[in-house]
Amino acid sequence: MRVLIASGIFHPDSGGPATYLYSLLPALQERGYQFHVLAYGDAPCDGYGYPVERISFKQSAPQRWLRYARRYAELAAQSDLIYVNTLGLPRPKVNKPLVLKIVGDYAWERALQRGWIAPDTDLDAFQKRRDLPHVAWFKARRAREARAADKIIVPSVHLRRLVSGWRVPPERIQLIYNAPEPTLRAPSLSQAEARQKLGWQLDGRYLLSVGRLIALKGVQHLIQALAAVPSVRLIVAGDGEFLPHLRRRAEECGVAARVQFLGKVPHAQMSLLMRAADYVAIYSSTEGLSHTLLEALQVGTPVIASARGGNPEVVQHGVNGLLVPHPDLPALQAALQHAFSGGVRDALAANSALGMERFSWQTLVEQTDAALRTVLERP
Repeated sequence: MRVLIASGIFHPDSGGPATYLYSLLPALQERGYQFHVLAYGDAPCDGYGYPVERISFKQSAPQRWLRYARRYAELAAQSDLIYVNTLGLPRPKVNKPLVLKIVGDYAWERALQRGWIAPDTDLDAFQKRRDLPHVAWFKARRAREARAADKIIVPSVHLRRLVSGWRVPPERIQLIYNAPEPTLRAPSLSQAEARQKLGWQLDGRYLLSVGRLIALKGVQHLIQALAAVPSVRLIVAGDGEFLPHLRRRAEECGVAARVQFLGKVPHAQMSLLMRAADYVAIYSSTEGLSHTLLEALQVGTPVIASARGGNPEVVQHGVNGLLVPHPDLPALQAALQHAFSGGVRDALAANSALGMERFSWQTLVEQTDAALRTVLERP
């Protein structure tokens, strides 16, 4: 079974969609699939066990789009099935079975990035509002793209509800929860040993943020709330176009000395960082179903997350972490103060494994395999 994987990003790029594919494809290869990956980027393409092609960023945007579209058409013609991992790619219409994974609303993200809507625009409210023609065009485009798929895979109940609102037949939408990578295990080191290895203070108080540095990830809110917990340090693992703004925000808030930007961190080191931290925080304006939250809980570290998107499907408030209204700076400040008060961290960490059986890697592989075969075998 020859499958074209069309994605925007791919390993070693940071982000859930990239790491998800990198772990999933070898598991499906063992079940008889042959893959060819097409993505953007300039990283090496060798050593994956299947062909990987990248459309370089070292050319103009129109050139990139044209090259992607041409190569997509060529590879699709040679494939039995197309698996699209990103909305909004330049994909000419090809008469082949199509599976689409949706982890967010491309129209909402594009409107935010281009300043067409206010930065605090709620994702759910965005679905129903009337917009300017260029925003409405992106809404219509992503809805058409979704309705053209033979099957859509979503990682959360929240996204299943969202995509249903685009007039996609419910029977075409399948919920398959994300899961921590099979190689991810809690380090054998204790928290103190992990801190020694990283050179952190043994008695320090650390809040870790992981992910691409873009506005919707909400690191700016964590920086602003840091003033409420004077002894806490914020460690930011990730890079992106929002980094200069975050540095300025830390200076403006008077907390620059307690914010450390690590840049891009190898994924292999992430479990050590998570183990050493007191909490992993994801205060984003939305999440499909965060790999970061799953990985943090897998290594035994409680989480602090916005009560948005799929986060409430992972975080049980007051059990394995804290859910915080978004955007709400006073609520975030109060949550941080509570999180770092006596005994709270240990109590939440003790329950980090509670409910994690829902996010099984083996289940993810089996359900994805079944979903692909269902589309392939359809008359």
